[in-house]
Amino acid sequence: MRRTIDWVDGAIVIIDQTALPVNYRLLRLETVGQLVDAIQRLAVRGAPALGAAGALGVALAAARSHDVRADAELIARARPTAVNLAWGVERALGQLPHGPEAVLAEALALLAEDEELNKTASAHAAEVVLAETSRRPLRLLSHCNAGHLATVGWGSALGVVWHLHERGLVEEVLVDETRPLLQGARLTAWELAQANVPYRVQPDSAAAAAMARGMVDCVLVGADRIAANGDVANKIGTYGLAIAARHHGVPFVVVAPSSTVDGKLADGAAVVIEERDARELTEYAGTPITPPDARAFNPAFDVTPAALITAVVTEHGRLKT
Repeated sequence: MRRTIDWVDGAIVIIDQTALPVNYRLLRLETVGQLVDAIQRLAVRGAPALGAAGALGVALAAARSHDVRADAELIARARPTAVNLAWGVERALGQLPHGPEAVLAEALALLAEDEELNKTASAHAAEVVLAETSRRPLRLLSHCNAGHLATVGWGSALGVVWHLHERGLVEEVLVDETRPLLQGARLTAWELAQANVPYRVQPDSAAAAAMARGMVDCVLVGADRIAANGDVANKIGTYGLAIAARHHGVPFVVVAPSSTVDGKLADGAAVVIEERDARELTEYAGTPITPPDARAFNPAFDVTPAALITAVVTEHGRLKT
């Protein structure tokens, strides 16, 4: 599979994740405005991929804009919860005094590093999963999408599945549908199908029942921001999943590159939680499904306390807090 996001002939090229799994198409983004739109409507998403988008966005602005820092600010604010977006922006901006070519070189270096870091992090996490479980082959539960599509390449939490599958150690992956936009059912299921990994899609509300029936050996999730104390912000529903896992004695493992760790954040209470458009809940395919005056609570993320997490794993191994 090609990179989720890349630089091609002076523009940013992404796999349009809003079109999957029905259509596989590429989008060419030639302006900062187009990039910000793609980020906000989740055509490109996933914390590591957003870091790449931030860096490439600055490279785009450096090549075409007279006010690179203003454009960089627009990019960094496109989605507030994932720390990687602003991190990627700041890293590329650091090369701005040396000119557009230096900015682009830094952005491309970040892309190459992302692929290797996620392979390493997921390899470490695969060993953690094997140490925390006894049944073979494994029945894993995935929430949202933390695979190839959420990164430049390979994946974080779903990267663990690739490592274990290569060794014949995966029986099945239960895939939570996951709001917003059913990113598990649309994206994770698509990736698993492409890799010939056995899977089943389930509603998020079935996860606890699956654990109660003994159908889950380990839960694997990614992260959008990790606080200094080990609290983890991830896609909405992760917190409830961790509570259920703790109740049923199921290991709960978070996998992310170290760029997702926000050492300036003491704990998860200060994480800014993005709220999505109410129409994602009040409409289905453009048709209203609630009373016309219905209000909605539609957070995109929640925060899981460190006490509920078996291990947070980066390219450096288990995170120590």
